[in-house]
Amino acid sequence: MHKKNVIAAFDFDGTLTLKDTLIDFIIFYSGRFRFFTGIIILMPVLILYKLKIIPNSRAKEILFAYFFKGKSIEEFNRKCEEYAFYIDRIRNGNTTHILREHLMANHTAIIISASISNWIKPWAYHNGISKVVSTEIEVKDGIITGKFSTPNCYGPEKVNRLLEEYPKREQYTLYAYGDSNGDKELLELADYPTLLEK
Repeated sequence: MHKKNVIAAFDFDGTLTLKDTLIDFIIFYSGRFRFFTGIIILMPVLILYKLKIIPNSRAKEILFAYFFKGKSIEEFNRKCEEYAFYIDRIRNGNTTHILREHLMANHTAIIISASISNWIKPWAYHNGISKVVSTEIEVKDGIITGKFSTPNCYGPEKVNRLLEEYPKREQYTLYAYGDSNGDKELLELADYPTLLEK
């Protein structure tokens, strides 16, 4: 009997890390003063998001655009490379141990995240993960536009993106690890789901 391939899909923020990396990266890139000034300016957007008047994806794009629109992608990616080493300070030791076990068993380990791929990929590659499925940013003429070039990889979109990459669902066993409502649909798809306790 043919043995199925095994895919282990890991959420990133709060699963492989101990905190949200969007906020953490903004502070790393811009400094605390500019971050807190920006949050005050964006407070109406955050309130509308909390009241569920605007969706998660739109609020996130507005936040991202405020801090990064007009920036050089070359400079942005350089900071992402630097941040990859900082991520080790906020990694979740328990989950990264599980990740290593999957890799040692020659399973296909992927990260599937709503965060931006540019700062996940350097860390992922340093840790033996070759596939990152996440939110992509739009770049024109080497400049960040502030828009996303893919849908926010959150909730049902995680399943959509996973099945785009690995469409023959019956041919693999799926482990999935997540920590929030944004991982609900991915965990429901998995043969072996793990919802991490807060």
